[in-house]
Amino acid sequence: MADVDPGLGWAARRKRVARETQRRSAAHAAAGTTDMAPGPFSQRASVYTDPARFAAERARLFGGDMPLVAGLSVDMPNPGDRLLFEETGVPIVILRARDGVARAFLNMCTHRGAKLATDCTATARLTCPFHAWTFDLAGKLVAMPGARGFAGHDKADLGLVPVPCHEWQGIIFVQPRAGAQPVDIEAFLGDFAPEIAQLELGRAEPVKSGEMRAASNWKFALDTYGESYHFATLHASTIGITHFNDMTVYDRFGRNHRVSFPDKGAAALSTMPESAWPEVDYGGVHYLFPNTVLFIGSIEPGKGFTQIFRLFPGASPGEMVTKFAVYAPIGVQSGQHRAECEYAFDATAQVVSSEDYVIAANGWANLVNAPPGQRIIYGANEMALPGVHQAIAEAIGMPLD
Repeated sequence: MADVDPGLGWAARRKRVARETQRRSAAHAAAGTTDMAPGPFSQRASVYTDPARFAAERARLFGGDMPLVAGLSVDMPNPGDRLLFEETGVPIVILRARDGVARAFLNMCTHRGAKLATDCTATARLTCPFHAWTFDLAGKLVAMPGARGFAGHDKADLGLVPVPCHEWQGIIFVQPRAGAQPVDIEAFLGDFAPEIAQLELGRAEPVKSGEMRAASNWKFALDTYGESYHFATLHASTIGITHFNDMTVYDRFGRNHRVSFPDKGAAALSTMPESAWPEVDYGGVHYLFPNTVLFIGSIEPGKGFTQIFRLFPGASPGEMVTKFAVYAPIGVQSGQHRAECEYAFDATAQVVSSEDYVIAANGWANLVNAPPGQRIIYGANEMALPGVHQAIAEAIGMPLD
């Protein structure tokens, strides 16, 4: 894995990156500056509204070519545990078998196509509710009532239909198409791999999950996670109080990025020697191409939370859903810690759904009715957003103008 010192350890690496980010934040706070692109960027509003582009995104990004985050290993730690992944329109069930391996299959009985699993209740086998064909956790057909009626069909050939499933550094990825060519996850992530690996997501503990919807294009909603230019205006009573507006520390890793938004305590650091600076926990907003955002935050030093947002397009360009979950990074430390993580989930969901996604829906309604040729402008201070759009455009083979 690139850029990993085997003797360093993930905790030490996180500490080093956190201090580097702290230095950059302090410098920006002292100077009133921010990381910036060389100049502003613009593109046609049709990047969000064009049905042909939307269809290409659904096919190329969400149709099986790209590995998508389905959850974390800790969401299904034991044999018999399972996850449902249906956000792309292809019903998939992910099963943890007795050998400890997570495997993904079409959630479909190979008899007559009935859906096998409708919830995430752990079971030793999957039994079809239609005719009781039964499959083990590795997808093998193990029971076939009335087998005499299926002469000439070997049970060994009637197992569940697999789809590519990858378990890497505590994350479960799927490629939601039977027959899709499996992708090497580290190669897919490139130099972002160690930035994600150091999060040690395999140590996390699930706390709470849910979903948020918006009448917006999925990319318009995704844009709201990548810049702090809106903090003082849109989030005046929340993050706008604690963090600087329009101040960002930005690192790009190929198609992915990490952004950190300095809190107002960074202003005091410039008045003291670095040796006197308080240690800070590692944090930041991580964009994992094409549709996942991981936010690492702290309730107080040494006690944090991990939030994962997975954004999916709906049936039309103006529909989207976000699967949202919060975890305790190294496990729940106390009842109070659990309550604080739950509060972080509730508070974030409230702000995102009632502020960010309302803006996204209103903006979408405007863009879909904008005159032909209308352009969207991203300031040099919104440097993360053009990179996201350029990467998506390249992946679907439809360059930006």
